[in-house]
Amino acid sequence: MNTLKKVLVAGTCLTLTTASTMAQQKPNIIIFYVDDMGFGDLSITGATGYTTPNIDNLANEGMFFTHYYASSAISTASRAGLMTGCYATRVGVPGVYMTDPTVGLNPNEEIIPELLSKQGYRTAMVGKWHLGMTPEFMPIAQGFDEFYGLPYSHDIWPVDYDGNPITEQSPFSRKMACPTLTLYEGTKPVKEIKTLDDAAQLTTLYTERAIRFIRENKKNPFLLFVTHNMPHVPLAASDKFKGKSQAGLYGDVMMELDWSVGEVMKSLKENDIDDNTLVIFTSDNGPWLTFGDHSGSAGSLREGKQCSFDGGQRVPCLMRWKGVIPEGVVNPQLISNLDILPTLAAITGAELPKAKIDGLNMLSLLKGNVSESPRKYFYYIYSMNPLKPMHSLEGIRDERFKLVFPHKYLTDSGQGVKIGKGGHPGVRQVAETTMALYDLRQDAGERRNVIDLYPEVVERLQAAAEKIRHELGDDLQGIEATEQRPGGEISNK
Repeated sequence: MNTLKKVLVAGTCLTLTTASTMAQQKPNIIIFYVDDMGFGDLSITGATGYTTPNIDNLANEGMFFTHYYASSAISTASRAGLMTGCYATRVGVPGVYMTDPTVGLNPNEEIIPELLSKQGYRTAMVGKWHLGMTPEFMPIAQGFDEFYGLPYSHDIWPVDYDGNPITEQSPFSRKMACPTLTLYEGTKPVKEIKTLDDAAQLTTLYTERAIRFIRENKKNPFLLFVTHNMPHVPLAASDKFKGKSQAGLYGDVMMELDWSVGEVMKSLKENDIDDNTLVIFTSDNGPWLTFGDHSGSAGSLREGKQCSFDGGQRVPCLMRWKGVIPEGVVNPQLISNLDILPTLAAITGAELPKAKIDGLNMLSLLKGNVSESPRKYFYYIYSMNPLKPMHSLEGIRDERFKLVFPHKYLTDSGQGVKIGKGGHPGVRQVAETTMALYDLRQDAGERRNVIDLYPEVVERLQAAAEKIRHELGDDLQGIEATEQRPGGEISNK
């Protein structure tokens, strides 16, 4: 471990760093980005039937952000927000990319690995990408030095959620047309994932590759994304953890993800770089509740994935950076995955993208400010509602209040909803909400509409909403975007 030596010179105490510390002033950065994990899925947020001690320890030794939001309630859009610092609609990205080889994140967008590469960082992604499946859009073409993982979610394959071959009788029969799921190293396919037993090895494979990257780059500043496919369905745990929890297969999967975090943290200590590494752990969106016992928990929050109520986007975020982030701090300030890019730029000295972004520098929050966030508003923009294949502004919140605009959505709760079991999805219902105002300080579950009590708040939030509507467009309102950039598209395929 790097050491500090103090000496007295002419009555003044000076701190000298060892040569290894002098050689690496910029911190290493590791971002764990798990898939479909809800706010209630960690020990520290109320999970039962299993524990997550290694993830919890990131909060014990760092900071837990309780009002952190994924920028979208769906995978591709959320990942675009993380990588670009922009709401997905600003960069022309829809809710989810499936297997269309002609579309992806526009390579003209300046994303995190590209910005940090210019600062001398080695960059790697291990796990799920989901921002384009052809070489033009894959991680190696988007600024990563290394990639080991899948091009998209591991349910985009000709296998049903219970592990059996897909049939026309399945509610997901469209998956019969999906190609074989392939694990890539760089741009080369290295392994086919054909069964749930194969999928059960992914968490271990990703963990081993992450540790190898750390070991091989310990003398250089590095950026490492560990983007686990789990706990997205279909669930699969290795023999090390299958049957180990008291919460079924979902608990087993969460225990294995916690093990993965622990192994990576152990590697930092073994390679003497634990003191100079910023670690971020979070989820891409909330739980896919339609799968019942194979889904996670949003805790007391309303709804889940594919929904603009807070269960779909408010997820745990834990950050640890010894000597910079104070230990054991709960930070209630408003923050989003949009803010990770500009915050990392501030930490590393990287230049921000030339094009406009929506993220804000949150370094002051990391250093212990719990009184005020640079972010005044967060916008709930959804761009893949099965009820309306378009994007629209469905809500806006400030530090305390959330204004929800009228929209239809698919709900996993309420009378007549069938809960999924054993890997099979349930049956959702169409619901509709009128304009509503929620006081999140007193009503985190968004159950009591107080719109008549705070007309001045409604007016202020509506004015802020109107501005972003005209910037990014709103198909539901018939408003065209004035500041939207095109997504990536290959016209000759």
